[in-house]
Amino acid sequence: MSGSLTFTIIKPDAVKSGYIGEILSCINKGGFKISGLKLLQLTLAEAEAFYGVHRERPFFSGLVSFMTSGPIVVAVLEKENAINDFRALIGSTNPEEAAEGTIRKQFAKSMQQNAVHGSDSDENAAIEVAFFFATSERF
Repeated sequence: MSGSLTFTIIKPDAVKSGYIGEILSCINKGGFKISGLKLLQLTLAEAEAFYGVHRERPFFSGLVSFMTSGPIVVAVLEKENAINDFRALIGSTNPEEAAEGTIRKQFAKSMQQNAVHGSDSDENAAIEVAFFFATSERF
């Protein structure tokens, strides 16, 4: 069972399409407490640092370019079994394969423009939260 903390990004495609409120509503309805929330624009250096684990992958430059293409919303989410429950709520990376009612099924455009990011482990959630939020910015 995973811990009680996870992290999400509402990606530039979903922000540009005006889905922030609807996605946050889905998160609330999913039983998550939002304990940190920001609207921001990643710089090139920030995106390269955040996605550094993928630096050697062929999709890295496209990912960085996409994630710096417009504002994003980052959030700290809390709930028991947060990682697994949030991964179920957002659905498959490929929106065509995502289950009905999931965030990606409803709001994603493609595998890259898949509306949201969700942490895949407790360890990565802690790293991702710390990347964007000071302790004083979490409530």
